[in-house]
Formats: sequence, C-alpha cells, structure tokens
Amino acid sequence: MKILYIVLILSSFVSHFPALGKKLTSQSELSTQIEQALNNESLVGVVWSTFSEGEIELGAKGLAGLDSKMTTDNKVQSGSIVKTLIATGVLHLVTEGKLSLDTPVDEILSDIDFKNSWASTNPVRVRHLLDHTSGLEDIRLWQLLTTKAEPDTALQNTIAPNQLHIRNRPGSRLSYSNIGYALLGMVIEAVVNERYEAYLDKQLLAPLGMHMSTFKFVSQEGAFHDPMLAMGYFENGVSQVTLPMYLRPAGQFTTTANDMALFARFLMGDGKVNGRVFIESSLLKSMGKPFKTEAALNQLTDIGYAFGVTTRDRHGVVGKCHSGSTLGYRTNFCYFPNEQKAFFIAFNADIETADYKQFDDMLINHLDIKKYKPLTPLSSELKVDEWQGFYTLSPTRMKRFEYFDQLLHFASVSLDGGDLVLKPFQGHKKVLHPVGGNLFRENTKRVASHALYISDGGKHLITDGFRTYKQTSLWVLVPMWLSLLFGLIGLIWILIYGSICLVLGRFNLMRKVLIPFLATTFLLVPLPLFLTQSFLRIGEVTPASSILAIATTILPFAMLFGLWRVLNYKKMPLINYLNGFAMFCTLQWSVILVIWGVFPLKLWG
Repeated sequence: MKILYIVLILSSFVSHFPALGKKLTSQSELSTQIEQALNNESLVGVVWSTFSEGEIELGAKGLAGLDSKMTTDNKVQSGSIVKTLIATGVLHLVTEGKLSLDTPVDEILSDIDFKNSWASTNPVRVRHLLDHTSGLEDIRLWQLLTTKAEPDTALQNTIAPNQLHIRNRPGSRLSYSNIGYALLGMVIEAVVNERYEAYLDKQLLAPLGMHMSTFKFVSQEGAFHDPMLAMGYFENGVSQVTLPMYLRPAGQFTTTANDMALFARFLMGDGKVNGRVFIESSLLKSMGKPFKTEAALNQLTDIGYAFGVTTRDRHGVVGKCHSGSTLGYRTNFCYFPNEQKAFFIAFNADIETADYKQFDDMLINHLDIKKYKPLTPLSSELKVDEWQGFYTLSPTRMKRFEYFDQLLHFASVSLDGGDLVLKPFQGHKKVLHPVGGNLFRENTKRVASHALYISDGGKHLITDGFRTYKQTSLWVLVPMWLSLLFGLIGLIWILIYGSICLVLGRFNLMRKVLIPFLATTFLLVPLPLFLTQSFLRIGEVTPASSILAIATTILPFAMLFGLWRVLNYKKMPLINYLNGFAMFCTLQWSVILVIWGVFPLKLWG
C-alpha cells in the first residue's frame, strides 16, 4: 500500500513537471526539423531565437541571399510585429506622464477630423488606436502596393481624409487597422516633437539593448543599404529589395533574432530597466487583454487584442503573439509570461502556399510550453436555435471592398445536437461546443473562442474576439447574389453575342449591341497590362489602372445607351429581347457597384 502511495505521488510530481516525464527536442534536433521543413516548403532562409530560463538560443538555416548563408547576425524585416514595439513606445510615454490612454486623438492631432457619429460620448481615444477598436477601416491598395513612397514622407500625407470615417462605436469591436497605427506614429511625433523613428530608436530600443534594430528605413541597396539585411523573396526564388512604405508605423521595422529575444525578456519582466521603472508593470500585464470590448463584456476575456499584442489559442497553448508579413518576409513573435518563455522566427520568403504554422509548433514543443486542457463542454444558457442563419462581418476591414466582403465573406450557423456549426463561405467549418453561459469553444481550441450576444439594437452577434459576425436575413443576401449572377451572365452574353456577330460578319445585327459590346471588351484590355507590370504598382496610376478606371466608368452608361436603342426598335425579335435583358442585367449590377463605391474602380484612390 505504501509503494502504491509513493508511485501515485511520483506520477503526480512528474505530471506537473513535463521536462521530467519526456525528452524535449534539443537545439540541434530543432535545427534539423526546421531545416527539413524549410526545404519541404521551398522557402529560402529562416532565423529564429528562443528564450527560456533566462537563456537565449539562436538558430539560422538556408540562404540570406544568392551567395550567402543565413546567420543569426542577419537582419530581417518584421512587418506588422512593429505594432507591438510602437505600442510599447506609447506605453513608455504613458508611464512618463507625457500621454494618456484615454485622451481623444483629435485633441492631440488637431488636423485629424474623424467622421464619428458617436463623438459626443465615445470619441476615438489613444487606447482605441492601440487596440484596433477605433472603428477605422484598414489599408487601401495605394498605401500598400506602390513604388512611389519615400522614407521621409510626412505621415499626415499618407492618410486620406475619407479614411477617417468611424464605422462602429469606438472601443466596442476589434477591426484590424493599419491606419490606426499610422495615426499612433503621428501621436508620438506630436508629443515628443520629433520623428517617431528617431525617438523610438533612442528612447525605446537603446534602453532595451536592441542595438541592431531600427524603426528607420533599411534596404538591401541604395542610400539606405545594410549588408546584413537578408534579401526578401517570393515564389520561384524571385528576389525583392525592401521598399519604403507609406504607413511606416504599421509595418516598417528592421531587427535581429537576438534583439527580439531581448524584447521578449523585457515584456515578461517587471517593466524596469536598470532599476528604473520604464513601463508600469500593470500596463505590460494588460498587453493582449481586451478592454471593455463587446467581446470582453460578454465574458470572452481569455483571447483578444490589446496594446499591440494578440492573445491567441493555438497549437494547444495560449500565448501573447503578433505575426507579420511584408514584401518578401513572414515573421512571428510569441511570448508566454507565466512560463517566462518566448520565440521569434523570421523567413525571408513570402510564399502563399507555404505552411508557416508548423514552425511555430516546433518552437512551442522545443520550449515545452504548457498545453492547456480543453474546457469541458457544458450546456448553454441561451436559446441557441435563435442564432441559426446567415451572418456577415460587422465591420469589414476594407471599406472600399465591403460589397465583396458581404458577398464572399458571409457565414452560416446551424445546430448539430448541442453544438453550433459555423461555416464561413470561404473557409473550413468550425464546430463550437458550449462551455457555459454564452461562451463556446471551437473544437481545435482549448479555451472559450466564441461568444454569442445580442446588441443594443436587438441584433444577434457572434464574435471570436477578432471578428464580429452580425446575423442577417437570407432575403438581404439572395438579391445581392442574384444581382451578381445576372450581372455576370449579362456581361458574358454581350461579349459572346458580339464576338459571334463579329466573326460571322453580321454587322447589321451587331449594331444593336455595338456600344455595350465595345464597353464590355474594354474591360478586358487592362488584364494583359496588369500581367506585364509589377504587382507592386497595382496601387499606382499606370496604363492598366487608368484604363480600368475609365472602363468601369463607361460601362453603366454604355449599357443604358444600348438598352435605350433596343427599346426604340419597332420590331422586337427574340434576340433583341435577350440582348436587352443582358444589358439590363449588366446595368443593374453596375449601378449596385456604383452605390457601394466600387465603380469607378480607381485602384490608386
């Protein structure tokens, strides 16, 4: 009996200390795993760092360029991970008393004029920009895909006034916005009266010992050349030098794996540097904890975004992370304060088909991060059948393409026994198990991942802390789908009919649809031009984008003219009815696109 008791005590001890119960991957084993996956995914190079038990380990594999191996000294572009550093810089200013999280942004930036219907009670505050809860839209094509940006472009010249429309009550819902972090760069500059890059390099990076990193523009060639910066790549080994960007605070940061390990160590500490309070520890602990959002107020508090950090439930663990992607790079940064462990990984290849998540899993296993036990299913207190139906994003990220989000990014919700099945139109279905109250857990997650609630206006809503879906009627979606379908049918009919008449020389028949046919054909002209120009110029005024804007402007007028001509013919054979119907279908869809702000399609605007 005593032996059995001792065995039980020992097994309990081992279960609480996994390192004693299983062999963890060594640094050499991790390096081998990463190298194999790197080759399998046809990636170019990778560099990483881990932090555990106060020690930093570094690794690198693959190529930094055509003639050089990747080393741990190579620098990389972080992409959106810069948001975590920008937020940390803001928290430093808050700690110093130079800035308040609750200050309305337009009190700091007097030239900023938010179109905010809630301004009297809910102005856009600094906190909302940090948390992506301001209600602002996300980046536009001209701000992302361009070669026109300069390293010293004033930030106020990189945001258009019509991007300052607030689409939902500030502070209520998360909607990722690069515009918000560009505004934060402007806030920093207004407070310290100098460029945010220079200030943060001196007042944030230097105190943290991140001497190999910078917020300033760095490239592989030209006046801002740094020989240690790894070259970026796309598919098929196509190289891409780093270019300046308009919304710099949202994506411009050059760093090393070692510096990011130092950064993780600070974020998991007490906020002091050399014995002096650099950032209040309470602010550091609040990073990744959503603040008074609708999701948080409805008990979804274990995941979310706050102060430049995302708290995510992935690979069986819950950690504070931020990923990034920029031209030629993919990155991820995660830290686990309770265990004092962290990792950073960066690839100098941005390849759409590659599985980057497997590398995170390798690093998590190597660090032996505590795996969470999934929450036990519990019966829901809600009448979940009321949540069945169709849902659309509320709000969408990109206002300009909200129409296509409504059409293509909707989701359906159905019951499966006691579970809910959330099926996005584009994506895999998610089985949601009730875990008590209004909370549900996706079958691949460990903690509550979704909350169901009813808005003040009586709308049924589902949120995962990062996106919010609003229930809508099928009678709203069906007309939109039919409009799209008939619009495409009309365009195809006119194109085919006109082409047949042209080939057969039936010009007398073609006269009735000549203008609509030419307008429809004109839509195809930009396609080969787009294929021959660099995709980095999609957001610029080029022959391709100019012709597209003209073609989408002409199209509804051409259809209206063609329809008028057909209706004015005294004799109406069947083919005229069909042509007229095709023109009407195309016209109605064109008008819908104009109403939604899609047409005229100006990619640079």
